[in-house]
Formats: sequence, C-alpha cells, structure tokens
Amino acid sequence: MAGEETHKVGERGQVTLPKHLREALDIDGGDEVTIREEDGKIVIERPVSRKVLAEGYRRRAEQYGAITEEMGDTSREANAYLAGSPDW
Repeated sequence: MAGEETHKVGERGQVTLPKHLREALDIDGGDEVTIREEDGKIVIERPVSRKVLAEGYRRRAEQYGAITEEMGDTSREANAYLAGSPDW
C-alpha cells in the first residue's frame, strides 16, 4: 500500500491521524469522523454533511421526475396508438 505508515495506539485507544492526511482530507481538530469495521479493516472517513445529503436527494428527485414525465409521455403515445384496440 502506497504511503503506508505505522503508528502506536495509546493506552486509551487513541491514534493521531498524520498531518498530511488531515490536510488532504480537510479534517481539523474538533471535526467529527465516522469509524467502522469493513472486511477486517478500520475505516475512518468524514461523515456526509446534511447539505451534501440533501443535494443528493434533490438530484435523485429530479431524475425520478424526469423518468416519470418520460413514462407519462410514452403512456400517452401508447394510448393514442392503441385507441382502436379491444379492451381486454
């Protein structure tokens, strides 16, 4: 793994994040991070902010709205095309 470093875990279970990583990921003292176990590894990452999460939901809603509109148009076209077909 490139850039791999070894650090000691303190008696209280603490590890200091190296400065170059804190700077690269814009993590400052007092910031919250999310810590989880994943496939036998400890993963530390910045939590998703409410603003970023809201933006993702807004984009998804726009996508669904566009799909709904497209399907409505397709349904209207199909109804017009099949207008003379028997009702089964």
